[in-house]
Amino acid sequence: MSLELFKPFIGVESNPVKNEVEKGAIRKFADAIGDPNPLYRDEEYAKTTRFGRIVAPPTFSRTFEYGEIVGLTFKKEGLIHGEQQFEYYKPIFAGDVLFCSTKLADVYEKEGKLGRMTFLVYEQKGVNESGETVFIARSSAIYRG
Repeated sequence: MSLELFKPFIGVESNPVKNEVEKGAIRKFADAIGDPNPLYRDEEYAKTTRFGRIVAPPTFSRTFEYGEIVGLTFKKEGLIHGEQQFEYYKPIFAGDVLFCSTKLADVYEKEGKLGRMTFLVYEQKGVNESGETVFIARSSAIYRG
């Protein structure tokens, strides 16, 4: 798929997907990343913090379902993860329900040592049941076709 084939999808967003944040999933994620912080696993400890309950680690939002951008289909094999950043407006708590979507924010090409590379810039968003944006995550993937 060339740059011209990706361009029509810039700004196109997936339908939001409902994600329920479970404390067991938060604990398992914290275990998987090797983070022993009791804020992610101990309800009694979490009650004593400014959060008042179990909170998810910063990169936990990577575990959510975001849906698919309708019509944007290409082989995912060989994609290279380029960059990732997270912007949080509110913490993610155990028990939260978030509606998550993704959109293709930008596409551009660069010439590299091995030839032309297409950069796909995605923006993932999580919105709570009150309609407030909880986080926005941005990532880039390098597509070599």
